[in-house]
Amino acid sequence: MSPRRERAMVEPAEFRSYYGRPILKEPAWKQPDVPLYLFLGGAAGASASLAALADATGRPELAKAGRLAASGGSIASVVALIHDLGKPARFLNMLRVLKPTSPLSVGSWILSPFSGLAAGAAFSTLTGRFPRLGRLAGAGAGVLGPAMCTYTAVLLADTATPSWHEAHGTLPVLFAGSALTSGAGIALLAVPRKENGPAVRAGLAGAAAELAAEHHLETGLGLASEPYRTGRAGRLLKAAKALTAAGAALSLAARKNRAAGVAAGAAYLASGLCTRFGVYAAGVESAKDPKYVVVPQRERLAQREAVREGPLEGS
Repeated sequence: MSPRRERAMVEPAEFRSYYGRPILKEPAWKQPDVPLYLFLGGAAGASASLAALADATGRPELAKAGRLAASGGSIASVVALIHDLGKPARFLNMLRVLKPTSPLSVGSWILSPFSGLAAGAAFSTLTGRFPRLGRLAGAGAGVLGPAMCTYTAVLLADTATPSWHEAHGTLPVLFAGSALTSGAGIALLAVPRKENGPAVRAGLAGAAAELAAEHHLETGLGLASEPYRTGRAGRLLKAAKALTAAGAALSLAARKNRAAGVAAGAAYLASGLCTRFGVYAAGVESAKDPKYVVVPQRERLAQREAVREGPLEGS
């Protein structure tokens, strides 16, 4: 006799809000402005740091490519941000006061001096004028480079958007790794083989960090991981992983084969775009569905109740 099948007496819960409206407002930032802002700033920061390293180790072509990429990327990033804000004055207003407790304020104060230093270094490189000041500006931009790579991740995680907020420890690692691969990708496209060694190594390090962080996003955040695996975000992040892995594999041949280096650079840059657009799409999706707010809240409440009642039961 076959065992009796048990049927659930309660239907799966559907999480709804009043009048069918989302509990949280969707992020009000524009697309593609903000995902591009996230991508361009990270690529610029990594390029500036690579350029400073190249300048210190006698690789002039790598230093030149990094400085130009840092300047162009940071300026384009500012343009994308201003376009999202609607008026240049709104960006300038963010510079009126430095608030250490506000990631947006701190980020504005990172982006502004970085852009100025990167532009100064690029100007000196292109014109040959003020070489000492140009090197100093390039070194300053290189110091600020890591902050450029990661501050936007902190900015996203500081919001109430569930899949961003729950990933507060993972997004900076992901953005740092993705920025490294993007900076390495620019260098592999622009720099001759004899000087691309640091770019190859930076790309491999960035790829390892990026792939590990993406895996944690998709599996290690509980319910908040779901938007990273499904829908448009899931497709973009799956493509990003494949492109990163392809870029890393191709880069191993970049020291001997120029075509492999170009292909690796293109794959890295495409991966960076997919990563930023995928992360943004996951956040938007998690803000739409009330379950991503309600279920984690109930789980945290249950944990607090268990901790509160635990000593009483054992006494």
